[in-house]
Amino acid sequence: MSDKSNKFECEDCFAASVDVKIRGIDMAAVTIKSAEEIEKMRRAGRLLARVHEELAKAIRPGVSTKEIDTVCEELIRGYGCTPNFLNYEGYPASVCVSVNEEVVHGIPRKDRILREGDIVSLDTGLIYQGYHSDAARTYGVGQISQEAEKLIEVTRESFFQGIMMARAGKHLHDISNAIADYVIPYGYGIVHDLVGHGIGTKLHEPPNIPNFPQRRRGIRLKAGMTLAIEPMINIGTGEVDWLDDGWTVVSADSSLSAHYENTVLITDGEPEILTLL
Repeated sequence: MSDKSNKFECEDCFAASVDVKIRGIDMAAVTIKSAEEIEKMRRAGRLLARVHEELAKAIRPGVSTKEIDTVCEELIRGYGCTPNFLNYEGYPASVCVSVNEEVVHGIPRKDRILREGDIVSLDTGLIYQGYHSDAARTYGVGQISQEAEKLIEVTRESFFQGIMMARAGKHLHDISNAIADYVIPYGYGIVHDLVGHGIGTKLHEPPNIPNFPQRRRGIRLKAGMTLAIEPMINIGTGEVDWLDDGWTVVSADSSLSAHYENTVLITDGEPEILTLL
């Protein structure tokens, strides 16, 4: 689940506003997990990866987004875990189901039916023995357009480009810039209002992780940090609006949007993706 970037009300101040916030982080607020904590987060991540594998099988024309939520909650509780999105700051479901122009935080409904050619983003997480995991995937519903397929592919690949920089000794914004450097040549819009985040005993912990270019380097990454890295990419501009439900974020120009996220462990070597099997 993405976090708000707390940007200034200034069109030219997106990067600066996030830079200032992240530069001001007390490093003590960014938790370094112990070996025991990392094992719990690995377990939380593996279980969430299984949930996503099962949810993918539920994506088909004619299914309601509420049905997907029901399946998600049953899966999470079936593993002896707790859905961490459910009732988080009032969010009323276990999974965010965002269709087509919906960027993130779409609320599942009985009357929202998936149709052939839609794309749908599923963002969910769970708590295992007090530790959170968080991951998102975007799927095509039946046969989708080549344009939609390309958006999903680029969004997913931008994550993997970003985590090439996710290792001890690098800086936080090396991740941000790697994501942006990959996406921008395609002409897509990178969402600025929502960012990735740290994760651990809380769903949202410091630091915030932008997906767009940053002038400052950000904090130095250390082994034991756990981050939820989540590019959110629109075919059109990166501008977004919030619907009246207070949760659902949509592309301002109604263009398609895709989302890809994993919980990642920083190590002294290659990053470890905790939410992939």
